[in-house]
Amino acid sequence: MLDSDIAILYDVETKKLNQAVKRNIKRFPSNYCFQLSETELENLRSQIVTSSVSENQYGGRRYLPYVFTEQGVAMLSAVLHSDRAINVSIRIINAFIEMRRFIINNQALFEKISDIELKQIEYQKSTDDKFEKVFKYIGENKQVEQKIFFDGQVYDAFSMMIDLIKKAEKEIILIDNYVDINTLNILSKKNEHVDVELYTKKDTKLTIKDVNKFNLQYPKLEVKHTDKFHDRFLIIDKKYIYHIGASLKDLGKKCFGITLIKYDAIIGDILSKL
Repeated sequence: MLDSDIAILYDVETKKLNQAVKRNIKRFPSNYCFQLSETELENLRSQIVTSSVSENQYGGRRYLPYVFTEQGVAMLSAVLHSDRAINVSIRIINAFIEMRRFIINNQALFEKISDIELKQIEYQKSTDDKFEKVFKYIGENKQVEQKIFFDGQVYDAFSMMIDLIKKAEKEIILIDNYVDINTLNILSKKNEHVDVELYTKKDTKLTIKDVNKFNLQYPKLEVKHTDKFHDRFLIIDKKYIYHIGASLKDLGKKCFGITLIKYDAIIGDILSKL
């Protein structure tokens, strides 16, 4: 109990109550009476709903309040001597006894409540983890189904293509008849340990020297030749396939579109032509 609360019950000033304690300090060891820290006082203030009570009781004090335990309250009756102090101490001690008896008699109930709260916390944590995994999956696997870029949107087109390239975890297959260094600049944004197969025409502007330099820093790229395709396709991990309306080296220079093809069988059909 706070010194100010006990002082009200004993009908004495808080200052006089604490002076009496200090004159008999040997009767009040730390387990009988102790002074609150600033942090504890702030926590106490935050628990009091009525701000006027907080200000009147604690706001104007020049020192941190003292707190008395059950034993400390009993000792106060011997220090203050008045009949009121004795009677009030007895009533307070009886209240402590009743409170302790209530706690003991309902210990099993409290344990059950504590167990329910613990299970609720564990369930909430488990639920939060599941939602976090769902949102993470959505964030990592959301697929752009269709996007149109108009002439001049070079950066937007480049940015989207980089996002698609970064989705690959194992393998990228690019079919593009017209490739050059600009194509490699985009492919260099891939994740580490992701292999790239690039299918293009035999008369490509990409040289063996260009490919070797790329593989020194971003292994591994393998260039293969085919003349069976007119359009451009990007296949990611053999799970997603995009139809691209322009060569990667010309992204954004003219109006073109990128479309996610939703039919899984198409991937197998295209791979069989390579």
